[in-house]
Amino acid sequence: MILMTTPSPSSRAADIEAIGRLVATVEHSQQTKDPEEFLGLFHPDAIWTTAHGKVLVGLDAISGFTRKVLPAATWDGRVTYEVVHVLFIRPDVAAVKVRQLYLSPGERSEGAPLYVMAKQPDGRWLLTACQNTGVVVGDA
Repeated sequence: MILMTTPSPSSRAADIEAIGRLVATVEHSQQTKDPEEFLGLFHPDAIWTTAHGKVLVGLDAISGFTRKVLPAATWDGRVTYEVVHVLFIRPDVAAVKVRQLYLSPGERSEGAPLYVMAKQPDGRWLLTACQNTGVVVGDA
């Protein structure tokens, strides 16, 4: 027999707060172009698809890509990440929609990442399956 429980509102609020902190750390790691801070947010078996469709499976692949591109990124550090929606698939799995804005002088671009996060036994939330999607301005 499987016993299922519904999380209490206070534990749900704590999880949403923890997820918000993780997204804020993503933002900080992108602003400072810090691959180590960014990579510390991933589950070892994570899947990451870049905004250009490159599929990276596992932390080794994500690390190789990130260490190459993040320090050399051309934005000037002005990037923001905002949690716009959290859907709890299970109490320990959440789909998190994020609004990502790159604000360089004379240029602005937007992304709409989807992060599937898993809560670890120690209570930490980690990025597990992520798709970074660029937003095309105009008619789609």
